[in-house]
Amino acid sequence: MINSAITSSIKTSMIACMLLLYSFVSLAQGNGAPASPPASASGKIGTTDVSIKYSSPAVKGRKIWGELVPYGQVWRTGANEATTITFSKDVTVEGQPLKAGTYALFTIPTENEWTVVFNNTAKQWGAFKYDQAQDVLRVKVKPVASKENNERMKIAIKPQGKSAGVITVSWEKLAVPFTVKAS
Repeated sequence: MINSAITSSIKTSMIACMLLLYSFVSLAQGNGAPASPPASASGKIGTTDVSIKYSSPAVKGRKIWGELVPYGQVWRTGANEATTITFSKDVTVEGQPLKAGTYALFTIPTENEWTVVFNNTAKQWGAFKYDQAQDVLRVKVKPVASKENNERMKIAIKPQGKSAGVITVSWEKLAVPFTVKAS
C-alpha cells in the first residue's frame, strides 16, 4: 500500500515536471504568434479571379526601405516563402500581357521606381534561389506615400470599373500600386 502511494506520488511529480518543462521550452522557442503570419487577398478584376498568398512582416521600429529591404535587390515581397499571385484568366499588368496561372511575386525596390516581377517558380523560399531566367513579366511602377502607416505589410486588390483593378502592396508609410486589366 505504501509502495503504490509512493509510485502514484512519483508519477504525479513527473507529470508536473514534464508540463513545466514543456512550458519553458515553448516559451523559449517563441511558440506564440508567428513573427510574420500568413495572410491573403482575393477578389475579382472583371471576370478574373485574383488570389495572393503572402507572409505579413511587421515594422517593429526598424527602418524598412533601403535597410531591412535593400534598394536594388530582389525582394520576396513579404516574408518566409515567396509571395504568390494567381490569375484565373489572362490579364494585362501595367499594359503588358500575362497568361493565367500562379506566379511568385517579387519586387525590386528603389527610392523612385519599383520593378514588379512575375516569376514562373511559384513555390520557393524567399528569394534565395530566385532565377531571373524564370521571369515571365517585369513592369515598372512608382511608389507613393501611403495614406496610413501600416505596421504590417498588406496587399489589397481593388476593382476599378468593369474590367480593371489595382493591386497595392503597402507597408510602413509606402504604397506600391500596379494596374491589372482583364483580357
